[in-house]
Amino acid sequence: MPLEPNPEWIRSDLYHNSFLIARDDALEHARKNSDGQGLPQIAVSAAQGKLLNLNARSIGAKRILEVGTLGGYSTIWFARALPEDGELVTFELSEKHAKVAQENIEYAGLTSKVKIVLGPAAESLKKLPSEPKWDLVFIDADKPSNLTYLLEAERLVRKGGVIIVDNVVRQGRVADPNVNDDNIIGVRKLLEHLKTDKNVDATTIATVGEKGYDGFLYAIRL
Repeated sequence: MPLEPNPEWIRSDLYHNSFLIARDDALEHARKNSDGQGLPQIAVSAAQGKLLNLNARSIGAKRILEVGTLGGYSTIWFARALPEDGELVTFELSEKHAKVAQENIEYAGLTSKVKIVLGPAAESLKKLPSEPKWDLVFIDADKPSNLTYLLEAERLVRKGGVIIVDNVVRQGRVADPNVNDDNIIGVRKLLEHLKTDKNVDATTIATVGEKGYDGFLYAIRL
């Protein structure tokens, strides 16, 4: 069974956030609007969003791809890391999610930097040309397609660029041989591929906090 967030994890997240993440009207609006319109509460946490933002800034990202928009919460964090001439393309399968995300991005004043592409992300990614390269790809969509998304990301991202895949620990169940649902299998296939993939160097980081026990994969394009 999924491991629910421990109250101590939540308390710790909120404590650290009180020092390091300022109250933000646009991000709070994105949360409330997404919840109010019935979107699943599976967006990254505030601390995770801040980490994504810091990472994009640390590599000087000007072009970012996001696979899985949901309500645009992580999109806003990423878009704010971009310079004035930066761009972010985010792929979303659900028309409802894309509509809510567009509302949230407009509220945040970021429409000049963000383009939402509606439809299956695997198909949309394949339509992108290999040049010019992208600086960062964030994959947070259907887990059975993780490997497909990674291979496209490898084609599209520049050498030294970053690929991040969310939800790869999944309460430790990925390592449990007795669990074999489609999401778990999708993560395992990704890991099995990466063992011999010479195009990237990667690691996984497990996390606990207000979003529970999970983790992300961090890769650099070689």
